[in-house]
Amino acid sequence: MSKRVLILSGSPRKGGNSDLLCDQFAKGAEEAGHQVEKIRIQEKKIGPCLACYGCRGTGKCVQKDDMEDILTKMAAADVLVLATPVYFYSMDGQLKTLIDRTLPRYTEIRDKEVYFIATAAAGQGAMERTIDAMRGFSDCLPGAKVKGVIYGSGVYQKGEVMETRAFQKAYQAGKRA
Repeated sequence: MSKRVLILSGSPRKGGNSDLLCDQFAKGAEEAGHQVEKIRIQEKKIGPCLACYGCRGTGKCVQKDDMEDILTKMAAADVLVLATPVYFYSMDGQLKTLIDRTLPRYTEIRDKEVYFIATAAAGQGAMERTIDAMRGFSDCLPGAKVKGVIYGSGVYQKGEVMETRAFQKAYQAGKRA
């Protein structure tokens, strides 16, 4: 059965290590017959949540930017992939801003299969806080099930992840999605 896969790449660097793992996941998912869309968050206009609660009761944010379209795609997807480089033991600002902006409609992002991708110069243990933060988000999504985590550890320079086991793991996760 074909699924709709939405990949949210938090990498600020096009072709950065976490972005490359997104591409590998997409390649595997496409080969498995799924419909895949990758959104590079850095290329979208997404302001931070203003905590104004103007969305309360309306389901619409008062800000007019790219987030409304992304929320619609998140709600329609069967599979969500959240990817980030690890900065100071946490996800980068691009992904965190997107997560915060799901407030108007996060309860509509339901029954998703979720995958996490993280890359860091440090080892896997140093990425656990980041994965915990992403799990915190998925825990707020009704019926979400985390299906996999891909750790791209020990990578710093752009492209280094291609020489790691994580590169193949991302592809295989996409095939299984």
